[in-house]
Amino acid sequence: MVEKVITLENVSLVDFLGPDNQNIRQLAAAFPGSKIISRGNEIKIQGQTAVIQRINDILSSLLEHYHQYGQVTDKTVAQYVGSSDEELEDARLASSPDVILFGAKGGIIKAKTANQQRLVDAVNKNDLVFALGPAGTGKTYISVALAVRALKNKEVKKIIISRPVVEAGENLGFLPGDMKEKVDPYLRPIYDALEDMLPPEKFKFYLENKTIEIAPLAYMRGRTLNHAFVLLDEAQNTTPSQLKMFLTRMGPNAKVMVNGDRSQVDLPTKIKSGLFQALDILQDVPGIGFVEMSAEDVVRHRLVKQIVMAYDKHDADQQRAQAERPVRPARYYQPGQRPAEADGDDRPVQELPVNQEQA
Repeated sequence: MVEKVITLENVSLVDFLGPDNQNIRQLAAAFPGSKIISRGNEIKIQGQTAVIQRINDILSSLLEHYHQYGQVTDKTVAQYVGSSDEELEDARLASSPDVILFGAKGGIIKAKTANQQRLVDAVNKNDLVFALGPAGTGKTYISVALAVRALKNKEVKKIIISRPVVEAGENLGFLPGDMKEKVDPYLRPIYDALEDMLPPEKFKFYLENKTIEIAPLAYMRGRTLNHAFVLLDEAQNTTPSQLKMFLTRMGPNAKVMVNGDRSQVDLPTKIKSGLFQALDILQDVPGIGFVEMSAEDVVRHRLVKQIVMAYDKHDADQQRAQAERPVRPARYYQPGQRPAEADGDDRPVQELPVNQEQA
C-alpha cells in the first residue's frame, strides 16, 4: 500500500473540508479500497498507486474550485468524483484561463509578474522565444510549466530540456559515476521544477520511456527535434557555435525556448557568449519572441531582488567610471631621442618607424 500526504496552504479548512469533514468522508466513500485521513491542514491518502493518483487529481480540482469560488460543497465533490481524468483537466483549465498548470500537490502555477505573463504570451504566439533575466525571475520554472502543459494538452509528444555543462567559477575535477551521474548535478534545477509539477510515479514513467528527456547540450548535435517542446536553459554559457547548432535542431511542430542571464556568464574570459551574439543576429527575424526580465520580476526571497539591484548598480558604476577615465595620447619621438628628453613628460612614448631604405 502506497501513502501520499497533501498539505493544504492558504485554505479555510471548514470551507474546503466541509462541516465535520463531510467532503473528505464523501470522497473516501467513493474509493472504498483506499483510506483518506484529514488531520489539521494535511490530507493523508493510502491505497494503490493508480487510486491515489485519481484521488490526488480530484483533490487538485477541488482546490482550484475552492480558490475560485471560496467553498466546496457535497455537490461539488460528487461532480468531480464522477468526472473522467480529461474532464477534470478541462474543467480546471477552463475555470482559470490564466493558470499555466496545477502542481503535483494541487498548487497553482501561473505568471506572478507582468513580464512573466509576457513570456507566457510570447510562447503562445511564437515557435522560438528568447527569455533573459537575472536569477530568481522564474524563467526556468515558467518555461518548464509551459512545457508540461503542452505535453498534457497533447500539443507535443515529448519534452527535451538541455543546458550547457559549465562549472560556475569552480573546478570540480573528476566526478565519479556514469555519464548520467556526472551531469545530473548541473541539471538539478530542471529536476526540481519537474518534481513540483508531476506526480513522482508519472515523472519516473516519462523519464523511462523518454517522453521527458533531460540532457547536456552536447547530446543535441545531429538530432532533429520534432513534435517536441525544447528548452535550453543557462544559454549565456553557450559558445556561438553551440547555440547555432542547437537552434538549427528545430524541427516541424516544435516549440523552442532559450533562457539566459546576462549577469552570470561562466565561460572563460576570452570566449564570447553565443546567446549575446544570437540576440544581435536574430533580433529582426520575424516569428521569434524576445522577453527581457528585470530585478522587479524576482519572485524568490525579498533579499534576492535587493542583491540583484545592488550588483546591477555596481556594474553600472564601474562602466561609468571606465567611460569617464581620460585617455592620454601616446608621445612620439625621433630615433636616438631618449624618452626623458620628451619635454620632461613621463607619459608613455612610442618610437616612430624607421625607413630602412633611407637609412
